[in-house]
Amino acid sequence: MAELLELNGVSAGYGEAAVLNGVSLSLEDGRSLALLGRNGAGKTTLINTIVGVTTHRGGSIRLAGRDITRLRPEQRAAAGVGWVPQERNIFKSLTVEENMTAVARPGPWTVARVYEMFPRLRERRKNMGNQLSGGEQQMLAVGRALVLNPRLMLLDEPTEGLAPIIVDELLAALRRIIRAEGLSAIIVEQNAQKILGVTDDAMILDRGMIVHASASAELAQDREALETHLGVAGRGGQRGAA
Repeated sequence: MAELLELNGVSAGYGEAAVLNGVSLSLEDGRSLALLGRNGAGKTTLINTIVGVTTHRGGSIRLAGRDITRLRPEQRAAAGVGWVPQERNIFKSLTVEENMTAVARPGPWTVARVYEMFPRLRERRKNMGNQLSGGEQQMLAVGRALVLNPRLMLLDEPTEGLAPIIVDELLAALRRIIRAEGLSAIIVEQNAQKILGVTDDAMILDRGMIVHASASAELAQDREALETHLGVAGRGGQRGAA
């Protein structure tokens, strides 16, 4: 399968501060990656670097063979990068439906398909963004990214702060997007065990460098790696921040 995303020796940060140090990774078309690490390890910075909102300090980024290293964020979006940031970035003064139709591009993912995946959004389609619960706002953020019809989805801690029932609903939707629909994705997540059940592959960052890479199923069973790099006790137990 062809490589969709390739990072080669990427270093980046914010202003004069360097966060990523020579990161190299590749993601095949149709594959998904869980990006893990303790707080401050550089996970969000890596996502932001692919999006194009950090200070580039070295290395290259290619999407579907095209060098996007110097492209602006809106150009990367047009090239096929979909982004669900921690802040969600929905338009709170627009309705649910307007939020999606305002950014929709032609392709298999339509507003109707998003409603099929998230029936809550259909029920709230005439509500303003600021009238939604946190879980509904996150569903809308995912829906907005989908109707862009990206080649690659980047999700930064999509389940953070959500009620367990909403987390399960969102993870089920992500599993469908990734497994059934075959959309390539990189997901930053604090709950390692839950996201490892969704993705194909996993990487762990520490101090801006990749310290572990394996299949997600393999890492889920690797007690030593989970304890060493994430402070996770294995099989769902957790000793520290992931």
